[in-house]
Amino acid sequence: MGIVLGANQYGKAETRVVRVVRDGPRHELRDLNVSTCLAGDLAATHLTGDNANVLPTDSQKNTVYAFARRHGVDQIEDFGLLLARHFVTSQPAITRARVDIEEYAWQRLGPHSFQRAGGEVRTASVTVDGDGTQVVSGLTGLVLLNSTDSEFAGFVQDPYTTLPPTKDRILATAVNARWRHAGDRAADGTGGWADSYAGVRAALVAGFVETYSLALQQTLYAMGERVLRECPGIVEVRLSLPNKHHLPVDLAPFGLDNPGEVFVATDRPYGLIEGTVRRDDAPAADGAW
Repeated sequence: MGIVLGANQYGKAETRVVRVVRDGPRHELRDLNVSTCLAGDLAATHLTGDNANVLPTDSQKNTVYAFARRHGVDQIEDFGLLLARHFVTSQPAITRARVDIEEYAWQRLGPHSFQRAGGEVRTASVTVDGDGTQVVSGLTGLVLLNSTDSEFAGFVQDPYTTLPPTKDRILATAVNARWRHAGDRAADGTGGWADSYAGVRAALVAGFVETYSLALQQTLYAMGERVLRECPGIVEVRLSLPNKHHLPVDLAPFGLDNPGEVFVATDRPYGLIEGTVRRDDAPAADGAW
């Protein structure tokens, strides 16, 4: 039986970089968490400890800081493309570079004062290799809630089922979404990555709000379908929707009724609904994303 080295990669995870633009009295702030991942002709470092083809992860971290200063930070997709292309073109042994970025939002309080926003986190993942470029945008932690227009009934009941069917419930989730672009630029007809992101986010929210839900799975599909119908540059949407349960409180011991007005919000355990909605003619994705 032979033993061989399989697929491998390495990089610098979660480089935190805050970029302040000080061109005048009104400052601009971008707050990122950047992870780089490189693959290529790296067998020697695993098999013999020869590091001749290894760009240190510390150098990758420093590149993030240097590029933030030299090129600035506007849209995270563009920053990811800049970094990924740099690593592939500057390192002969590296054939594939992936850059994952999270952006944390800040609300402006004044010309140079900010408050960290508590909403969702914007994300981007850029992969560059010999086959081309793949850009995946996304968001995490977009909390949505419908206080009615949601049912859950007709499900399988086995000896361990205690959940009663309901024709009216709160439906709440924290949307984690990733969407793959058709190319390495925002779709034609948009104002770039920022407008593309805003359009997808609006479609996700509308799909949630405007769907009478018989199951969170149905809502997931409606949200993904809405994105693909309204955003022509998107070819695939992947959604992960935790079901943030809100359970009616029994107020009978206190001589009170509860006509769907008082609930306890539970954080765990929770249902987790995940799925992909894609165009049937979409080109294959470049590996797992």
